[in-house]
Amino acid sequence: MIGLLINQKEVKEIEYLLKREMEEILHDIEEPRIDHIVKRAMEERYSILFNLFRRVAPPKDCTQYIRPKRVNSNIDI
Repeated sequence: MIGLLINQKEVKEIEYLLKREMEEILHDIEEPRIDHIVKRAMEERYSILFNLFRRVAPPKDCTQYIRPKRVNSNIDI
């Protein structure tokens, strides 16, 4: 585990950077021309960024970035 001491201004900057990156991923993940393997990597990156965001952002801000669980469409019923 690594500790980090940052002031409130730095927290706000980290929040801003994480929000921008997550919004860009959310925008790109909806692009139909992007391969599913790339999208899976983007989803993994989003998960890492969201976990970092949860550590610095208030819970109210986190709720708008929660991704819904995807149902596997490859399953035959």
